[in-house]
Amino acid sequence: MHIPSKFKQKEESQLKDLIREYPFATLITQSESGIEATHFPVILNCVEGKDIIQAHIAKANKIWKMVKEGSEILLIFNGPNCYISPNYYPTKKESGKAVPTWNYVVVHVKGRISFIHDEKWIYNMIDSLTSIHELNQEIPWSMADAPDTFIKQMLPAIVGIEISIDSIVGQWKLSQNQPEVNKFGVVKGLESHENDVSKLVKNQM
Repeated sequence: MHIPSKFKQKEESQLKDLIREYPFATLITQSESGIEATHFPVILNCVEGKDIIQAHIAKANKIWKMVKEGSEILLIFNGPNCYISPNYYPTKKESGKAVPTWNYVVVHVKGRISFIHDEKWIYNMIDSLTSIHELNQEIPWSMADAPDTFIKQMLPAIVGIEISIDSIVGQWKLSQNQPEVNKFGVVKGLESHENDVSKLVKNQM
């Protein structure tokens, strides 16, 4: 990913926070069958001092057969993003020199992929993933709520994924290349919209 210096996110904690807040990833893999994109939620963990990403797919998804163990992969995490109108820039009224753009936050992770068939590992991974996303529920659901026989029937149809992280980079393109008056204009422009995405982008600025 090309990242102009003005937009590069240098704080590792911010990169990891975005993954945790927007954990639905796009996995890009390359095999003899070509390029494949796969989408799934992930957990960012630290095991023995090394950052890893854990996920799962249906066994019917044949990437676990197509992609060689230990292959290099790319994960993309998209944060909030939205259209930016030139009308937000006060300088447009003075010179007319303004064009539309798009503000966005994105993280790319490169690493090595492993596929896991151990049902205990898969159970624990899904249990952890579920627990994270059930936290805000009035009555959180847990794996124990489902009949044990039902869960045991499902586990053989799932493949675990673990990705050892080699690099993590992020781009926070939030009008840093504009003068302060225009950045303030973008914030005001986004505030005028009622949609949640515009508010999320504004909150990043």
